[in-house]
Amino acid sequence: MFKEFKKFILTGNVIDLAVAVILAGAVGLVVKGFVTDIMMPIIGNFTGGVDFADLKYILSPATVGTDGAIIKPENAVMYGNWVNSIINLIIVGFVLFMIIKAYNKTKKPKEEAPAAPVGPTQEELLIEIRDLLKK
Repeated sequence: MFKEFKKFILTGNVIDLAVAVILAGAVGLVVKGFVTDIMMPIIGNFTGGVDFADLKYILSPATVGTDGAIIKPENAVMYGNWVNSIINLIIVGFVLFMIIKAYNKTKKPKEEAPAAPVGPTQEELLIEIRDLLKK
């Protein structure tokens, strides 16, 4: 059983998959950093300094005691994080689109298959059958 597992693990497909998963995680961190640290401040500048991560709809406000301690925390829908996720998705989708578009340009165009020889039409076949039956 150990030999089978070793053979399975050392095949190229499993190693390729592991490398792809690790790279995907690293690329995810890079994209998240790009969106959070570069794109969102630019978008926030055009929207009047709004930071989408801070946008929320408060369902029930926090209750603070006389000593300043929070008795009951705030309950809020943090829809700003969702907006950030959508912007992240759009950026990743656009980058993947550009990569695939560039990759497709590097591929050789497929040669068109030669056209199939044109055979007799249905009417010609019927005429030929008729003539054979007359003989």
